[in-house]
Amino acid sequence: MATKVAKTGIKREPGFLYYLDKRGDVSRVKMARGGGRQRKGTPQKVAKAGVEREDGWLYFIDKHGDVCRVKMARRGGRKRKVARKKTTGRRKTARKKTTARRKTARKKTTGRKKTARKTARKRAAPRKKSARRKTAKKKTARRRR
Repeated sequence: MATKVAKTGIKREPGFLYYLDKRGDVSRVKMARGGGRQRKGTPQKVAKAGVEREDGWLYFIDKHGDVCRVKMARRGGRKRKVARKKTTGRRKTARKKTTARRKTARKKTTGRKKTARKTARKRAAPRKKSARRKTAKKKTARRRR
């Protein structure tokens, strides 16, 4: 609900914008209309009100021509405390996983085992590619949404 700050009783004329200027007085300016560039109008002082503004209040001229104020509506209510991020020391880079291969004396193998190893490697490689394709398809599907 608005409260009246100063009674000025201004009669409004169409085509003018009425406002409270920096000094707390009521001023008016010719309204800008469409149709190209407008030259800047000089403000005219209509009435001396001498209103001192306070922070957090919106001042306006009501339909009766008096200066009123309303508490400003702020989004979100109170300010919430922002949680600080924990400051950690310098991050260590992730260690690369190395496959430890055991050096053992190899026995002579028959032709079957060698081919079995090669086919096992060939089978493992396409699985990784198909997994990559699936993730790529999911990403493109998300982008499309």
